[in-house]
Amino acid sequence: MATDIKRIAVFTSGGDAPGMNAAIRAVVRNATFRDLHIYGIMRGYDGMIKGDLTRLESKDVGNIIHRGGTILKTARSKEFMTIEGRKKAFDSLRAHDIDACIAIGGNGTFTGADIFSKEHDIPFIGIPGTIDNDLAGTDNTIGFDTAINTAIEAVDKIRDTADSHNRLFFVEVMGRNSGFIALNTGIGSGAGSILIPERQGNVEELINHLKKGAARKKLFSLVIVAEGNPGGGAMKIAEEVQEKFDHYDTKVAIIGHLQRGGSPTAADRVLSSRLGFGAVDALLEGKKNVMVGVVNNQVSFTPFEEAIKTPKDPEKELLRMAEILAL
Repeated sequence: MATDIKRIAVFTSGGDAPGMNAAIRAVVRNATFRDLHIYGIMRGYDGMIKGDLTRLESKDVGNIIHRGGTILKTARSKEFMTIEGRKKAFDSLRAHDIDACIAIGGNGTFTGADIFSKEHDIPFIGIPGTIDNDLAGTDNTIGFDTAINTAIEAVDKIRDTADSHNRLFFVEVMGRNSGFIALNTGIGSGAGSILIPERQGNVEELINHLKKGAARKKLFSLVIVAEGNPGGGAMKIAEEVQEKFDHYDTKVAIIGHLQRGGSPTAADRVLSSRLGFGAVDALLEGKKNVMVGVVNNQVSFTPFEEAIKTPKDPEKELLRMAEILAL
């Protein structure tokens, strides 16, 4: 046991994700059970620099497990990217006698945590909170399940209109560098085509696919497009298809930040609780500079650098299955 750890700070950083509050709740309650003092840092690294820390008790995290967003708020800090900014953050933590930190966020959050921890020798444990599901070392990240459920619900409603009017809908979902949301939304909603950042495609291939559907008297179609698709977003792809293939009345729907909000699903609440609980245990076991994840239903730990830099691409089998099921 790392008996020198008495005070822990927890914060959320980067984009918010449904389930972050459930993770905060688990961190606070496990830390309290272990007779540790737990502090919440407001607005991520920006709040760390400014010394905006507040003591958290078990009662402070009651009635938040079902809430989206983050009660600790979140922000991106350019100042923390500088040596001077990180020194200010270190001084703030020392002023509150903080011995270790738990960071809830994604790539940028863990990159900052890794650099800061090595510069100032403060243990950090990371909890993967990002709807993109793009971190290695965990099967799912906090918020991913909620995001795809939100997207599928939206696509189901769009399907009603597409069917009623015999339309071709291009639906854009989040995923600047990752196609996990698009792929799972496409499979779950029965979309005709899925365009993702990890896979090069072209408009001609898409049009050929749509022509096959038209030949089968398919009266409408849904195409799910990740915002980071190499060929462009939904609007650009839709315009190119309309120019070359006017069989359908073409429309575009961009779901956008709707995917980030809302009450977390049961799966995200359970995952967040496991990760938050495991993060406190990890610190007391002497672990540092690692991300806690769940792989094959087992809690696991991955060094920050490996979690950030190891490519995590959608499974090829899922891609193959999606193509066949869409025929």
